Amino acid sequence: MSIEKVDEMLSKAGVFYLATVDGDKPKVRPLGFHLLYGDKIYFGVGTFKGVYKQLEANPNVEIASWDRECFLRYYGTAILDDNEAVVEKAFELMPDIAEMYRTNGWQMGVFYLDDATAEFRNMMEVEESYEFKY
Repeated sequence: MSIEKVDEMLSKAGVFYLATVDGDKPKVRPLGFHLLYGDKIYFGVGTFKGVYKQLEANPNVEIASWDRECFLRYYGTAILDDNEAVVEKAFELMPDIAEMYRTNGWQMGVFYLDDATAEFRNMMEVEESYEFKY
């Protein structure tokens, strides 16, 4: 199992894309925050945003990134987790975001992927694949 390799790839890419389902339509948005905490990679989004409501309604997601050498497809079931330690660590790493959320009374929701697959790919095929079940 190499969750560390997935974390490293997301860090190297800087920006990655989260795909959710909004009703019967795909919805993709760029993200940059992720946090390896324990044996899971957490992602954070505002609970007041449409993306959070999409995760609640249909937790099947995919994350895609490219680091100029390799593509990553990381997909599975988003598990919404009310882990306050993760939220506090996220705010510690992103003080400007923390201030904005606290000033506006917003909540950050965090999630990780379960029953997940990470595929490291070139343009034609999967070079490495890992599965994660928690």
